[in-house]
Amino acid sequence: MATVATQSFFAVTIAETGEVYRCREDETLLAGMERLGKRGIPVGCRGGGCGVCKVHVEAGEYSKRVMSRAYVSAEEEGADIVLACRVKPQSDIRLAVLGKMKKNVCA
Repeated sequence: MATVATQSFFAVTIAETGEVYRCREDETLLAGMERLGKRGIPVGCRGGGCGVCKVHVEAGEYSKRVMSRAYVSAEEEGADIVLACRVKPQSDIRLAVLGKMKKNVCA
């Protein structure tokens, strides 16, 4: 009998709107956010180099990859300000949208 891999999904809440979306543990917060279907979510480079998807993780656990210091300082990263394209959830997450993405996500 084949073993079926189980995937964990976590609830991600956008603080400004109260919207909740499901995000797999193996995908970035930005990839999950794109499924909301909102027009105009600027996704930029998806590789941590443009800074468009900057968010503040207010609650929850996550893993992260390297981000450009041009967009996220070490101090910001220490305060849970990260790029959504470089972060994967490890628990339910509550985030606030910052910068260029805010007007489209929070409209």
